[in-house]
Amino acid sequence: MKAIPGRGAFLTVLTVLTGGCAPLRTGEPSLGAANADSTAILRDIAYLASDRLEGRLTGTPGNDSAAAYVARRFAQLKLNAPFPGYLQKFEVRSAADAHAGNSQSRVTQNVAGILQGSDPTLRDQYIVIGGHHDHLGKSSVSSLDPDAQNAIRNGADDNASGTAAVLELARMMSASRPRRSVIFVTFSGEEQGLFGSQYFVENPPVPLANIVAMLNFDMVGRLKDEGLMIYGTATASELKALIDSANLAGSSPLKVSGSGDGFGSSDHSSFYAKEIPVLHFFTDLHSDYHRATDDIEKINAGGEARVVDLAFRIAKRIDDRPARLTYMRSTAPSRAVGSSRGSQTYLGSIPDMAASDTPGLRLTGVRPGSPADSAGLKAGDVIVEFGGKAVKDLYTYSDALYARSPGDVVKIVFLRDGKRSEATVTLAKRGS
Repeated sequence: MKAIPGRGAFLTVLTVLTGGCAPLRTGEPSLGAANADSTAILRDIAYLASDRLEGRLTGTPGNDSAAAYVARRFAQLKLNAPFPGYLQKFEVRSAADAHAGNSQSRVTQNVAGILQGSDPTLRDQYIVIGGHHDHLGKSSVSSLDPDAQNAIRNGADDNASGTAAVLELARMMSASRPRRSVIFVTFSGEEQGLFGSQYFVENPPVPLANIVAMLNFDMVGRLKDEGLMIYGTATASELKALIDSANLAGSSPLKVSGSGDGFGSSDHSSFYAKEIPVLHFFTDLHSDYHRATDDIEKINAGGEARVVDLAFRIAKRIDDRPARLTYMRSTAPSRAVGSSRGSQTYLGSIPDMAASDTPGLRLTGVRPGSPADSAGLKAGDVIVEFGGKAVKDLYTYSDALYARSPGDVVKIVFLRDGKRSEATVTLAKRGS
């Protein structure tokens, strides 16, 4: 899960929802088991979170190895390859890289495989099941243990657990012959700013209009006290009842909580910005988040299998519906967690984390019902001035925002389709 940078050391969260090397299994995965296999889940996490992959930092050999592992698994399941070798290659240059004086792009890749639907009338509709396979590597940037310096941050929960969930769901869905087609995808560049999922929705293997829902798995390996958070429940009118039904159908229902908000600091946000219903599965933050202590021995594989079983039932209910889900603009407030240093001033903008040679901050989305939404700001707008201060990039935008307080009235100057416009906005308090 990405920590979105803010003021000061640039580690403040702007918006949040919110071992040994195991060998690759040989032969084709068994399709017979109807329930999630906790042993398989643990084996996948053990490989992805091993020191051998050095934390899977985007643009490193360890990240490439993780992508290759996922691609081999998709090939074993005989999923269709929408990209050569299942790999969707792209380049990343984040605002943080640019701020640090690094002009080199990171070459990386998403991994995607498609399971063809069985229903001739529905197979051209798609459910996306995804999670990111990258983590922090040896970098202390965005870590919460900078004193550990170049220690390997293996990210067993964040997000080897989510990648393992995608792989297990690919096996289970392959055995179930879904009516609609399913795209299984693991993203790179999430920790730098959702780059992989943003690239995927801008360069989709199928028309975006044909995607009926996206289910995202980020940090699902630490189930505790039966508690599972599911975000995005208000992004389609049918989702709350559908989740309740799927949960009660299990032999041991989980204690499901969360919010309706479809935006957040993980890859589902990129899909919701394209008006696609989303669900984000999450077993909560913990003291090892973005630290070198997020290792395999702390994973609750049995608990993750229960999360995957519930997600499977939810996916099947979405798949079995004759009609598509009814998309809704969620007005759930933003949530802030992780750092008491973070400003509570809230605009409701979803910033593009990429570096740009053009001054300004591009918005990838705007939270429904937020001050930004009320002021008429939209995805694609480029903020160039905030409260009388020039905005050159994400850093200067953060400084301008954090210099203000909830209730302040500020003028925002932005570019839309190259034309300069102005809006007046009353800032709110985060979470209100």
